[in-house]
Amino acid sequence: MSLHVREMRAEDLEQVRAVDLACFPAMVPPTNYRTELINPMAHYLVALDDALPPVEDASGRRQAFILGFTGLWLMAGEMHIINLAVHPDFRHRGIGERLLIQGIELAFELSAVLMTLEVRVSNTAAQALYLKYGFTKRGVRKGYYLDNREDAVIMTLDELHESQYWARFNELKAGYVGRWLT
Repeated sequence: MSLHVREMRAEDLEQVRAVDLACFPAMVPPTNYRTELINPMAHYLVALDDALPPVEDASGRRQAFILGFTGLWLMAGEMHIINLAVHPDFRHRGIGERLLIQGIELAFELSAVLMTLEVRVSNTAAQALYLKYGFTKRGVRKGYYLDNREDAVIMTLDELHESQYWARFNELKAGYVGRWLT
């Protein structure tokens, strides 16, 4: 796998929307990613694999295949993970973890005080990943998800600027690199 992560661009919107629909088919209303590109609070990252055959968009342009994406909003010094999605055909290959690593680094670079997110109570795999990277469970939002009224676990990482956290983060990142990128 030749995975890399970069900021989302206008030419990515069609593929990002396709990944979004594959991962969150019942999301109402769907995210308007075009407006997210001009939202000063929004920061979107896409994961691509140049080793896969390029895809052709609706206008006939060929581009790298987008495997997943994450959306983050920086508000009042807090970085909120709006979504983190990996195409179902490419899960369990470290892509979500790579997007999370890049998101944490971006939050630090943008001087966020903390990071927060909501995750379905049934999504134990995602919760385990967030716990691994220092997020802690802080509460529950009852009936948060509109499709089935499932509760959401609120998770927060508030150690972004502590050296002890970064020592652990760098160990995790090195382990990630050794496991997925060698």
